[in-house]
Amino acid sequence: MTEEFTTTVYHDEDADVSLIEDETIAVLGYGSQGHAHALNLKDSGMDVVVGLREDSSSREAAEAEGLRVETPDVAAAEADRVVMLVPDTVQPAVYEAIEDGLEAGDTLQFAHGFNIHYGQIRPSEDVDVTMSAPKSPGHLVRRTYERGEGTPGLIAIYQDATGSAKEESLAYSKAIGCTRAGVIETTFQEEVETDLFGEQAVLCGGVTEMVKAGFETLVDAGYAPEMAYFECLNELKLIVDLMYEGGHMGMWNSVSDTAEYGGLTRGEEVINREGMDKLLEEVQNGEFAREWISENQAHRPAYKQYRDAEQNHQIEEVGARLRELFSWSEDAEQETQEAPADD
Repeated sequence: MTEEFTTTVYHDEDADVSLIEDETIAVLGYGSQGHAHALNLKDSGMDVVVGLREDSSSREAAEAEGLRVETPDVAAAEADRVVMLVPDTVQPAVYEAIEDGLEAGDTLQFAHGFNIHYGQIRPSEDVDVTMSAPKSPGHLVRRTYERGEGTPGLIAIYQDATGSAKEESLAYSKAIGCTRAGVIETTFQEEVETDLFGEQAVLCGGVTEMVKAGFETLVDAGYAPEMAYFECLNELKLIVDLMYEGGHMGMWNSVSDTAEYGGLTRGEEVINREGMDKLLEEVQNGEFAREWISENQAHRPAYKQYRDAEQNHQIEEVGARLRELFSWSEDAEQETQEAPADD
């Protein structure tokens, strides 16, 4: 028996797009999320202006889609709702450029709460500060919308100066297609802390380190790098797809009994819960945020070293050769090239 959700899930019938149909919405940035939000809003009948630098490489692409493009300060000054969809590291500087254009009753909206939660952006008390965050890459937000579907999303209200911030956030989520699938209400703190922890401990940091460690263990023991790659990286997608579609039990029910028994009895040996607790503490107390902000202020010296080391790891060289054997590799490369970069 399936238990009820611990929070309300909002759908199309819970949202009224007419609440924002008279607004001018400034979408700042035309990257992965920016292009999807702007185009979905436009197709939903909203008045959209895209805010981009004069020298932005995305200007031509946005204009080719029939979108009006202005500089961020001009776009924000004429908008009732300013949607901050440039990268986290750029947002404080962009906010400084647009702050004077925000008027009482306007909405400053985010898709990730890092800069609000850690105090890098401190909006005036007379504006709504909200979040509407699809839980999907931008190209899927756009693609599912065009199919008449949607991707699940989140809303959060940090500051409700007008008294209608939640209702308008749901209206925005409907305009970009998220309420077609379902929208859950959270808080800026919860969204930021769970997002950072998930990225570091599991999705980006934990998984890649476990894959590399498994690869290195087999190669150091004398096994062929190609075999190590197939077992520790290539087949990971098969397992993740099974989990994505059916949860852990969906995966266990699909693999062999040998794989299930081995996983259930040995998996815990490679997981360090103390390390995870430490990562979460550093997210909660702001230590990671301070470190990342300082790293950017110093022009990312450690970040560049970590990226170079990752690029030069043996698993990257082996994987590049093996991926050429798969028919999907060209399609994946083309999709990567077509997806707009953050701007």
